Amino acid sequence: MARGNTPPGSQSSLREANRARLVESLKRHGRLTQVELAGSTGLSPATVSNIVKELTATGLLHTTTITSRNGRRATLVSLARQLGLVAGVHYSSRQLHIAIADATRTIVTQSSLPLPIDHRHDAELDRLSLLLGDMMESLGGTVNDLLAVGLGLPAPIDPNTGMVSTPGLLRGWEGVDIAESLTARVGRPVFVDSEANLGGLAEARDGAARGAASAVFIRVGHTIGAGLVVDGDLFRGVNGKAGQIGHVTIDENGPICRCSNRGCLETYAAGPALLSLFPPGEGMQRLSDLIQAADSGDGRSHRVIADAGRHIGIAAASLCNLFDPELIVMGGELAQAGEILMAPMRHSLERTALASTGGLPEIVASTFGEWAETRGAIAMALDHVTVDADVMPATA
Repeated sequence: MARGNTPPGSQSSLREANRARLVESLKRHGRLTQVELAGSTGLSPATVSNIVKELTATGLLHTTTITSRNGRRATLVSLARQLGLVAGVHYSSRQLHIAIADATRTIVTQSSLPLPIDHRHDAELDRLSLLLGDMMESLGGTVNDLLAVGLGLPAPIDPNTGMVSTPGLLRGWEGVDIAESLTARVGRPVFVDSEANLGGLAEARDGAARGAASAVFIRVGHTIGAGLVVDGDLFRGVNGKAGQIGHVTIDENGPICRCSNRGCLETYAAGPALLSLFPPGEGMQRLSDLIQAADSGDGRSHRVIADAGRHIGIAAASLCNLFDPELIVMGGELAQAGEILMAPMRHSLERTALASTGGLPEIVASTFGEWAETRGAIAMALDHVTVDADVMPATA
């Protein structure tokens, strides 16, 4: 059925629009019951039921019967896995994560590798194209079988240019349209965003922030950033710089930051600043070393992480006063310290954020840990995949 031959406002046009609305809801939420689909699309339960039957018959949707908590049976609906695969890629400052998933956001294979300090886009994108090829070959396919690739970087990305929006934050990747550069290598559509935004997207779609009206994902590792989520969608700002909490000024007379300002939060609470507090001979090379020492009872390590939590809490209080989120989700390497980090954060938030009759936002750990940003890259890739809902059952 060709869309161009359907008169606007006709019954056929309305059916097409309803099918498209239902498919977009499944792309956004993953799996939903028919009752939930009716709520998310605004369609009647009868209309949803009819569309699900039609699109299941064509192979576009997959349904399973489940038993809810109250003992009632319900139909769970998802996009069919055979629609194709997407890849999610996350470059952090020191680690590369890659995952390939189907249309239901179920990961079918994944891999992670260490990265050199100050890695560059040309060498890393060359390596990524080879790795994607190897991973797809292990699944019996090629890179050409990928529908799209989502990629996260440890810096804000200008949505207008596809480039790193702030000089100095990711040397070796600046002045380059990353999506265009990777597309030239793999021949597939590529979409790029900051790692904090993608972590927030993953938590809003399937994790700790699912269902929250507004949430902040704060990623603390060798860099610090935040993803702002409103009604399940990212707020990026005009130039993609929204949520750069790592560059909130803590002390205007403090150390010079890599962004060229003084006293940014990163100079007090990011990985390099914390590890620099220990003599070189003590073996504190990575944040995992610091967290392990704190968990083992080392008082200095415990104090260093707690102080970082206090500083992050002060910056988060300013963010709460401006953005007023319902929930704060903590991710990144340092978040693995758990309450050693988050308890001082709560204390700073209580002391410095504006009081509210509804209380302060809850601070919780990421559902997906170190894979949150990669899962967000998968969700972003799927958001850009066109699924043709303009189909009818073979018997029609």
